[in-house]
Amino acid sequence: RRRAREFQKKEVAPLTIGLAPSISASLVVEPIAEIRKFVPGLHVELREEPPSRLVELLLEGEVNVALVGDLDDRPERIDVWALFEERYVAVLAPSHELADRPVIGMEALRQANILDRSYCDVAPKFLRLCFPDAPPHHNHHSCRDLHLQHLAAAGFGIVLAPEHMPRLPTLKALPIDGDPVWREVRLLAVQGRRYSPALDAFIKVVRLHDWSLHAGSPLQRAHGLYRRRDERIPAWLQSS
Repeated sequence: RRRAREFQKKEVAPLTIGLAPSISASLVVEPIAEIRKFVPGLHVELREEPPSRLVELLLEGEVNVALVGDLDDRPERIDVWALFEERYVAVLAPSHELADRPVIGMEALRQANILDRSYCDVAPKFLRLCFPDAPPHHNHHSCRDLHLQHLAAAGFGIVLAPEHMPRLPTLKALPIDGDPVWREVRLLAVQGRRYSPALDAFIKVVRLHDWSLHAGSPLQRAHGLYRRRDERIPAWLQSS
């Protein structure tokens, strides 16, 4: 009852953000910090679920907004904004036998032990583009990226991870020959619903954010599709 009264008096501004397992929470830290300046009483909840489940939670009202990668099926009621495109890289320990190479070739990748991320939404793309004839060698599994990184640091294998994903300082990231796997990071919200001040501000800030540090596409950089960092918070946002 106290929370309800606080919400009615605008003392609480709840915001539930859904993240697909391959999306790091580091992507939303700066946008949350920005809107906290303009939205008093901001209360943030982060939920990690597979993309299809996040769509369900959006439609049910359990999640206000979501960040996902590849999405196979999207209901018409879901709005989608493309944020940036990124490649997948090989993350491994400096002591790994492939760590001294500037690029990991496809044949070497197919012979290596790949640490398996359970329920990975990009796994079908990797199987199609990198392992069409036989699945990769999987001896170790986890649904947590950090757990896989610790296994990689201990020398158990290679993690195939999006380039934006923060890494343990004991690991290094190498490109895969030809950059075969790319994905687009997208922002999702439900059409037709009235946005709360917190949700409205978050969507605006995320859409105007400078994602060029995360985007690796030379084509995108060449055409200047990303705004400078000093353009992120326009005057109209402060009154929203």
